[in-house]
This record gives sequence, C-alpha cells and structure tokens, in this order.
Amino acid sequence: MCNRKGIILAGGSGTRLYPMTLAVSKQLLNVYDKPMIYYPLSTLMMCGIRDICIITNPQNLKFFKSLLGNGENYGINLTYIEQISPDGLAQAYLLAENFLNGDPSAMILGDNIFHGSDFERSIKLANENKIKSTIFGYQVSDPSRYGVVEIDDNGKAISIIEKPENPRSNLAITGLYFLDENASIMAKDVTPSSRGELEITSLLEFYMHKSSLNVEILGRGNAWLDTGTFESLNDAGNFVRTLQARQGIKIGCLEEIAFNNGWISSDKLEKLIEFYAKTEYGNHLKNLV
Repeated sequence: MCNRKGIILAGGSGTRLYPMTLAVSKQLLNVYDKPMIYYPLSTLMMCGIRDICIITNPQNLKFFKSLLGNGENYGINLTYIEQISPDGLAQAYLLAENFLNGDPSAMILGDNIFHGSDFERSIKLANENKIKSTIFGYQVSDPSRYGVVEIDDNGKAISIIEKPENPRSNLAITGLYFLDENASIMAKDVTPSSRGELEITSLLEFYMHKSSLNVEILGRGNAWLDTGTFESLNDAGNFVRTLQARQGIKIGCLEEIAFNNGWISSDKLEKLIEFYAKTEYGNHLKNLV
C-alpha cells in the first residue's frame, strides 16, 4: 500500500447555514449524534490512512484541536493547517504541500458523508491504486449544482465541468479525491476561475488530459450526503439515526474503526469507554470489547 496522506477541508464560512455558523464551523455542528467532521475523518481512517491534516480557518482551529487533539485516541496523527481565505478546493493542495511532502493524498470535504454496502471496498482499492488517481461519480437529479464528469462507453472521463448550465451527464463529482504525488505541483498551474476560485475541476482536468484519472461510479447501494444546507443537514441526521437504529451500528465511530484496525489497544478502548460512561455512545463502544 502506498504511503498516502489524508486532507480534510474544513474551512469556509458556511454562509448557507447562518445564523448557526456565525460563531462556529459547520463541520463542528452535529449530524445526529456526532460532530460532522467525524464522518469524513472516519472515511479516511477506513482506507487505512493515519497521517491526516485538517485545513480550517484561524478562528475555528482551537475548537478542532479541542475536539480531536493530536489524534492519539484514534491511533492517528493529526496536523492542523490554517486557511486565511477560502479560495477554492484546489487551494488545499497548495496549503498542504509541506505536509504532503511529495506523498499521494486522499482529500475529502468536511461536510460530505458517505455510506454504503461496497463503499469501504471501493475506497480501499482507490487508496491502493498507485498508477491512477481516482474520483467518485454519483448520479444526481440536479447536476448543475455540482462539478460534473462525463464518461465514454469505457468509463473513461472525457469532460469535467464545474456547475454547468447544460450538463452533459448527471454524474456529480463527490467531495472525495485520491490524487497522486504530483497534486501540489499541478495545483500551482491552476488559474482562478470566473468565480475567482482555484477550482478542483481544473486540477482534475489536468489528470484527465494525462489519461491518469480513474472514475468510480457509486451505485444504488451507496449514499452520498452533502450537509451544506439546513435541509440536507437535517436529511443527513435522519439518515444516520434511522440506519443506526435499524441495524444497531454506528456510522462514523472513530474509536470503533481505530480498534478494528488495530490502531488502539483494548486497554485504550476501556479508558475511552470510561470517558463516555452513561452515554449511548459509550454503550456502543462497550459492545466492542
């Protein structure tokens, strides 16, 4: 397995969630029973990625550190990077250049939640793919709201357009990107769009033209939830609540993933169970031992 590092982009001002996000990052809001950032962090951990940086604005940095610390409780290494001004998703690779230090990366947006029957297998394969970079397409009814990828009959990407007025396909590009060791170098060639942002779609186009971009389609058995609006945030909470209640599982439980990966010992888990005593979250952890 390649030495891939993780990036969680948790900056931005969350204006669509005002007034809730006037004083706190939206990635610190709850999605049912856990902070939002637990879900993208759990996705990277499921891949086997242990070196992860969180990019956020200066005013929220202390809150993320207070919540997650250095990652010790989850058997991972967390680094924090300040983003003074959110200037597009591709900017993350410039900010994280020193952290990545020439290693391949997996970047996930801090407000994206994934869950599905074969999702873990798909992301592990993407993580292990040393030849091509990988993005995930998801069929949506309103593709104009997203970056859209068009593929040919062989599943090869032939066009990538950010929020097109007349979409050539209904495959939205989800907020999860497995890129090779050249991402930070290539990001330096991305020029600001008409929106004044360094678009991730422009960076992905570079990979597409090099024929080094793999497109995986997330099928019906998978859910991709974007929690950027009040409606989608509420929908995500209801999704997590319903699934957990029906199946007796925990989506995005960091301690569980760490324990199953062998990253924390049973003694460490016992201490965490003590910390979460008399909570439903603690009861779930207790069932693991």
